[in-house]
Amino acid sequence: MSPIQQAIARYLKSSGHSYINLKAVLFDMDGVLFDSMPYHADAWHTVMERHGLHLSREEAFLHEGRTGASTINIVYQRQFGKDATPEMIEEIYAEKSREFSKHPEPKRMPGAWELMQKVKAASLTPILVTGSGQTSLLERLSHSYPDTFDRAHMVTAFDVKWGKPHPEPYLLGLQKAHAAPNEAIVVENAPIGVQAGVAAGIFTIAVNTGPLDGQVLLDAGANLLFPSMQAFCDQWEQVIQAIRETASRQ
Repeated sequence: MSPIQQAIARYLKSSGHSYINLKAVLFDMDGVLFDSMPYHADAWHTVMERHGLHLSREEAFLHEGRTGASTINIVYQRQFGKDATPEMIEEIYAEKSREFSKHPEPKRMPGAWELMQKVKAASLTPILVTGSGQTSLLERLSHSYPDTFDRAHMVTAFDVKWGKPHPEPYLLGLQKAHAAPNEAIVVENAPIGVQAGVAAGIFTIAVNTGPLDGQVLLDAGANLLFPSMQAFCDQWEQVIQAIRETASRQ
């Protein structure tokens, strides 16, 4: 068995499913579709320091995928032992969004456009599942990935109560795709996002597009790890073939 086949076999054994009948691909946004995480990390660090809160750029990558409110509250609780007020959360997040917008427009992650064309060519439904609520970045989807995502195929910070690492965002993604957990795959680059995909019972592929050690993503539960979106795109055919073999055996 190839490493890809072994990863799928482990998922099937642990999930209790006997096959994957692929219908949809659930994509995270920052760090997967856009090379935007360095800008987010810098914006978080700058604004937190302005408010006397301490969040390093490196730690910001570990919180990637959380809603903004959750990230702010974690840092605030750590420093002051109590929750931030809703007004403070709103103020800090608005500042962070403005700080982020000062950066150049994030480029598509190398390999992501090509992968998306392969997903659509395979008649699979792409679903966006992001912790972001920043309108500017969501709007960029329409011209960076035209004819790919409409609002009915997006899960954003506005749609969820819990957010990643809770499975709710990916369970909502399944609903929007009209798919069961063994009828989709998740593509994530953040430990918290990986945890959410795994908790939703979905085969979760991690792409290590940031500064974290790849082992962090495997420890979070990733079923399969690629060093980049380009590497995943290059091996897409092998992944799909191995997945389809599980369904053909039924």
